[in-house]
Amino acid sequence: MRRPRRIPRSTTVIRTRHRLATVTGLLALAGTVVACGGDAGGTRADAGPPRPGGTLRYGLSQAASCSDPAQAGSNQTLYVTRQIVDSLTDQDPASGALRPWLARSWEASPDATVFTFRLADDVTFSDGTALTAESVRETFDSIVRLGAAKAPLGNGYLVNYVGTTAVDRLTARVEFSKPNAQFLQATSTPQLGIQGAATTAKPAEQRCDGSNVGSGPFVYTAYRQDVSATLRKRAGYAWGSAVFAHQGEAYLDGIEFTVVPESGVRTGSLTSGQLDAISDALPQDLPLLEAADARLLTAPNPGIPFGLQPNLTRGPLRDPLVRQALLPAIDRQQLVDTVLGPQFKPATSALASTTPGYQNLSARLAHDPARARALLDQAGWVPGGDGIRVRGGERLSFGVVFTQVFAGNKAILELVQQQLRQVGVELRLDLVSLAETTARQNAKDYDTYYYNTTRADGDILRNAFTVQGRNLNVRERIPALDDILEGQLSAGDQAARLALIGTAQERVLDAGLWIPTVELSQAIGAAHTLHDLKFEASARLQFFDAWLSER
Repeated sequence: MRRPRRIPRSTTVIRTRHRLATVTGLLALAGTVVACGGDAGGTRADAGPPRPGGTLRYGLSQAASCSDPAQAGSNQTLYVTRQIVDSLTDQDPASGALRPWLARSWEASPDATVFTFRLADDVTFSDGTALTAESVRETFDSIVRLGAAKAPLGNGYLVNYVGTTAVDRLTARVEFSKPNAQFLQATSTPQLGIQGAATTAKPAEQRCDGSNVGSGPFVYTAYRQDVSATLRKRAGYAWGSAVFAHQGEAYLDGIEFTVVPESGVRTGSLTSGQLDAISDALPQDLPLLEAADARLLTAPNPGIPFGLQPNLTRGPLRDPLVRQALLPAIDRQQLVDTVLGPQFKPATSALASTTPGYQNLSARLAHDPARARALLDQAGWVPGGDGIRVRGGERLSFGVVFTQVFAGNKAILELVQQQLRQVGVELRLDLVSLAETTARQNAKDYDTYYYNTTRADGDILRNAFTVQGRNLNVRERIPALDDILEGQLSAGDQAARLALIGTAQERVLDAGLWIPTVELSQAIGAAHTLHDLKFEASARLQFFDAWLSER
């Protein structure tokens, strides 16, 4: 078994080894996390010190799906929801270490079943109520009540959750029935961000209307689903993360998020001064950005890269040789070179290369159409009259359900469609809305589902691939894989856990459970007047330190 790859330092994209520190030290996790690449959103030399004030105008490439961080999954949604909620811990994007936020200290039992957090005093939610240990209990209990259909990531992080006990006003003890070595890192995510009782008592749908009560540096003042979200800074905010560059209130007076789905319109709005920053700046936008003295801020996403997850009960995808043939049929470097740009990378495993425990499996994913054809020949699929293979009267054809959650998705899949046709496979594209894709996921109504999932912890494989998890492959148990993904939760030794995560990546590909394409990178266009817009460890935006100079 090969050891997970250790990523060397780079002058363009900084990737450093890290460990998640705990009081016991037994749950440390070494690996790599993302830091900002390219222009990291720092301050121009002539800009002077940070200036409070101003409203940042931000163009989202897609509408936020919900105002609730617990139910958020897409980057565009998390850019908005992260700003209104604080987490127990924060993960340093440079070192990967967990730093204090709402929890000023914490400890874990040796068997990783009990976690105790001591909270900061004098923290309040936006409705004026105080943060207490009961707030932690109510938040975690409510996420479990939301269920995996509404809060899949949060429920995955709280696997085997027994409950939370308020030991005293500011001490919360979280217990699990089985070891949960990934939980500490999960407490840094927005999905487990702490919300007030006015929100946690509501049903799922009412938590999506912009009325969320958090303790974060910004609060909602308006929320129009599929149109816009308006935030203002929280007066008196004084309990920021130890990762933040300053303490006290945010510099910005507010943030206006507007949905601008057309790439050209987003870029034009930025270069004309109507917006201060935009999502998903594409390669063709770079000359316009440079001409307007704007910058491109980039960060590669850790977690699961973009790929197709096959439903093993549907059509030709029931055949393991078909799934294996899809791996070498795709030219991933061509996807990057043709559709994306130098800030992106081809996928080389079931995890992105900046994820702790990543194992480089590029040899298994090398473009080799001759091998793809040989595997299909071996499975009995022969070329038909139109070039698409057939077997027993059945065409080698399947669909892919996807959304434009990333602006490049359609163009990437159109090129994958062409590549697969060269080996006799027909891929049918099915572009749907976020609401429809959620319904299709829950009903398992797809041949393949195209997506990515971001997290700076290799445990994300468990969320995506175990039978006990979302089981989007719609498969029976595979002990050689499921036992490893469950077993890494109880691995107290960091090297042992990383080794298990490395083996899991091999077995995901061996079983044809994931057909990777490209690693996602965030590409943010920013006006020259915007400074210190930063990425978290998970490559999502954090606006707390951002500030505007004169427009």
